[in-house]
Amino acid sequence: MREVPENRQKTLRNQEKGDYFDPFLERNLEHPTTNGETLTHLLKASLGTGILAMPLAFQCSGLITGIFATVFVSFVCTYCSYSLVKCAHTLYRRTRVSSMSYADVAEVAFANGPKWSRNFSSVTRQSVLWLLFVTYFGTCSVYTVIIASNFDQLFTYHMGYELNLRSFIAILLIPLILLSYVPNLKYLAPVSMVANLLMATGLGITFYYTLSDMPNISERPAVGSLETFPSFFCLTVFAMEAIGVVMPLENNMKTPRNFLGIFGVLNVGMGGVTMVYILLGFFGYLKYGEATKSSITLNLPIEDVAAQMAKICISLAVFCTYGLQFFVCLEIIWTKIQENFEKSTMFHNYVLRTVLVTLSVLIAVAVPTIGPFIGLIGAFCFSLLGIVVPVLIEFATYWNDVTIWMTLRNVVLIIVGILALVFGTVNSVADIIAAYDPAQAVKCAINSTLTEPIAE
Repeated sequence: MREVPENRQKTLRNQEKGDYFDPFLERNLEHPTTNGETLTHLLKASLGTGILAMPLAFQCSGLITGIFATVFVSFVCTYCSYSLVKCAHTLYRRTRVSSMSYADVAEVAFANGPKWSRNFSSVTRQSVLWLLFVTYFGTCSVYTVIIASNFDQLFTYHMGYELNLRSFIAILLIPLILLSYVPNLKYLAPVSMVANLLMATGLGITFYYTLSDMPNISERPAVGSLETFPSFFCLTVFAMEAIGVVMPLENNMKTPRNFLGIFGVLNVGMGGVTMVYILLGFFGYLKYGEATKSSITLNLPIEDVAAQMAKICISLAVFCTYGLQFFVCLEIIWTKIQENFEKSTMFHNYVLRTVLVTLSVLIAVAVPTIGPFIGLIGAFCFSLLGIVVPVLIEFATYWNDVTIWMTLRNVVLIIVGILALVFGTVNSVADIIAAYDPAQAVKCAINSTLTEPIAE
């Protein structure tokens, strides 16, 4: 699909108007996923550890403002993902292929777009690939630190003494390698289902604590200050964004048409995610007020068995989620290897899985405070990948049919993406300063609490 010559763009458009090509009938998958399995993966990708920081986000925005702002952020993230898949379906027919990755969609759209975009098609592809890899590989390392930190707290409470956090990270190496050996998304679906159940159990226990002995709603501000609202926006965008798994999920579907539509997999999944985000953010902040911590589980009483179970369930859910994040990294590198080495086999594939997992764990062991740096990478990557790039792809795909409404809408989205990029980067830099310069810790108190969610 990347070898479509630029001089064939007119022919391709004529083919789209003339001979009808159904890419989904041509799609031949050995292990296709059903709508339910795809929805399960989407929920797990979106309901990551960032959801635990939603009470803190509502502290930054206020109770009522937080509800409407969360809906807005969800709409932006969902629309950009929807637009990306819609453009992919159009490009399938133009290039007569049955599937594309995110990078393929970007390259083909630019190669067959207006003249100014054609020279940037290869650069766009490589940029998307590296942004995806750095973001999700960094996320894998951060997940390792998060899991180890939770079990470290439980170990210290029950045993009465501390072990080095690096020891807990190293212990995770073998279990994570075994998890990475799950061959494809079809077989990873049960793991995602278990992760969803564990996360639901942990969130259920958390809701139990937040809904008990709630104060009056008048005790919390309905509208937050302008100074803290950027922190809300940054938290919510990077917690909810799942642009990197959208195309892999669609490519593995048995009925890819059902991914889009008013009641398609994408809209249904993101609608459910938005409701959970709003409920936990609203009631969590209502319960704990200004004492709200970076993760709502940190507000739960550690001496209660139920609170300990919540920590365990959520930690195991993050462990299961590692597999889905890892799949994005694996797909990028394995595709590169297959392009350059024709004799690559499944043995080499599993060697690659082992090496990548080992590297992610070694990075976490070497720098267990890696969160702030990954927060910086995540802020930069997700703003571009999740908002700006999909908008540019839409311009390039439908450049002959650009309307005033499309232009205004996409300009607004680009502005939103740039704002997310700026504020996310500023917050992450403040986190790094607070983590490595204790003298700045007090000045960066709010930003330092955003380290873990932004890494998501």
